[in-house]
Amino acid sequence: MATPPDTIRNFSIIAHIDHGKSTLADRLIQRTGGLTDREMSSQVLDNMDIEKERGITIKAQTVRLSYPAKDGVTYTLNLMDTPGHVDFAYEVSRSLAACEGALLVVDAAQGVEAQTLANVYQSIEHDHEIVPVINKIDLPAAEPEQVRKEIEDVIGIDASQAVLASAKSGIGIDEILEAIVTRIPPPKGDPTAPLKAMLVDSWYDPYLGVVILVRVMAGVLKKGQQVSFMQAGTTHLVDRVGCFRPKIEQLTDLGPGEIGFITAQIKDVAQARVGDTLTDTKRPAAEALPGFKEVQPVVFCGLFPVDANDFEKLRESISKLRLNDASFSFEMETSAALGFGFRCGFLGLLHLEIIQERLTREYDLDLITTAPSVVYQIELTHPDPAGITQIDLHNPADMPDVNKIKTISEPWINATIYVPDEYLGSILKLCQDRRGIQQNLTYVGGRAQATYELPLNEVVFDFYDRLKSLSKGYASFDYQQIGYREGDLVKMSILVNEEPVDALSMIVHRGTAEVRGRGMVERLKELIPRHLFKIPIQAAIGGKVIARETISAMRKDVTAKCYGGDATRKRKLLDKQKKGKAKMREYGSVSIPQEAFIAALRMGDES
Repeated sequence: MATPPDTIRNFSIIAHIDHGKSTLADRLIQRTGGLTDREMSSQVLDNMDIEKERGITIKAQTVRLSYPAKDGVTYTLNLMDTPGHVDFAYEVSRSLAACEGALLVVDAAQGVEAQTLANVYQSIEHDHEIVPVINKIDLPAAEPEQVRKEIEDVIGIDASQAVLASAKSGIGIDEILEAIVTRIPPPKGDPTAPLKAMLVDSWYDPYLGVVILVRVMAGVLKKGQQVSFMQAGTTHLVDRVGCFRPKIEQLTDLGPGEIGFITAQIKDVAQARVGDTLTDTKRPAAEALPGFKEVQPVVFCGLFPVDANDFEKLRESISKLRLNDASFSFEMETSAALGFGFRCGFLGLLHLEIIQERLTREYDLDLITTAPSVVYQIELTHPDPAGITQIDLHNPADMPDVNKIKTISEPWINATIYVPDEYLGSILKLCQDRRGIQQNLTYVGGRAQATYELPLNEVVFDFYDRLKSLSKGYASFDYQQIGYREGDLVKMSILVNEEPVDALSMIVHRGTAEVRGRGMVERLKELIPRHLFKIPIQAAIGGKVIARETISAMRKDVTAKCYGGDATRKRKLLDKQKKGKAKMREYGSVSIPQEAFIAALRMGDES
């Protein structure tokens, strides 16, 4: 039997990384009896090892809790634990669209940070009732009153009734539960209307197939019902309906305002796209829910096995991982230097790092990752045979001939950086060096908020690492894409012994090409071992070499056996050696060790 909508509260928890979101979720589950003390573990909703180790949430999770409130009514609370990182912003927006309110968790010592800001504005756009929670009040450095003022100044919401809590110690948990019940509105929805449910998330379960997390907006979703996905255009039969408490509980139906899961014999996660609308096939809704968009990869890189024999294993592992993550895309590619591998698309750098780490850990693979690059839009001077005048370039190695290119455009982002005052100078210099355009600079307490427009190309390498090291870890960074802009971009090739190495080619801005090229060849000189012949390492744009280093040859002393005698004897032997070296250089191949690739690409921007 469906739960009456006026006793349902749907809410999510918004917070910056490491502000105590997962710990608070643990305490709420524990307090409402979702799990016994014996079954409880820390970060219970983070079910991947990487999530627990890094203290981040990668997949949105949901849990249904029963809370007997002080007014005598038992309420059903649906908690959505959303990822905090910018790479998963679309997933967060769909999770927020499934709720009526949000708990805004702010660290009493750290204050408001960049990702808190991005997600809270999304929440305000969805017309949510926001309940501020000032967490970690038992820390020695906690300044709850200062943070209360900061929430009002920076975000502009009333924090006079903010709940003071410590999720770790269990302080203020009852007050938070009461605030959820009294301040967050119940969902609306007509149970007699045609079914309209939003697909909030989907993942692959080896026993159940694809599991779909849904929020019913109107109508009733029953077991045995024939449903259609309005955006994907597919029809499926619902064979299981249920909810998580956090253990699976089977239900007969889901009514308006309820959040639960269904399975419908779907084999591929790509068919169940986040944000799609489910409706009854026999009695469909007039229009789909708004806000659906195709998830587009932003960063691309090549993944190659260190051992060429692992290629089939890599193919199998990537296919399995794709079952759980529809936003990750891949296609096969080959490289003269690295052999067979895959060109993969990711939502951002954290997403790339997580996929790479999961492949290494869960599938025991040693991988080489080529330099990450973004998608460039190239306008051609003349249409190609198929009549196309604009192409999307994912791999620098596929760049067309310079004479055929009219313009190259690159993606730009709007970045918000929060940084303590004493580190501001070095952060501003970092942004200037990366071709940033300053939009705004304001102060909130002892911290500066800098807003910059930056090319995404300059951010994907190591911008985040540099930001953290320059600010001793205190800066926080968040960004939104703002579209494409034309730029003076060129393809820089790296030649080793006059042979181009396609895995090291990259697209750079003409102004920074020389510095980037010089840094790359200097690093490769240190990393490539000496051979019996001289090896030139060059960075070139088109036919013009912009930087060069030479690895000197290992020298065998051929004149060691000459004792005295005429100098021409020595000369004859040295000339013979010289000819041999020239011949060897012509036919000899340079073996670049895998470690050299990894080091050169990982540090591809530390110039």
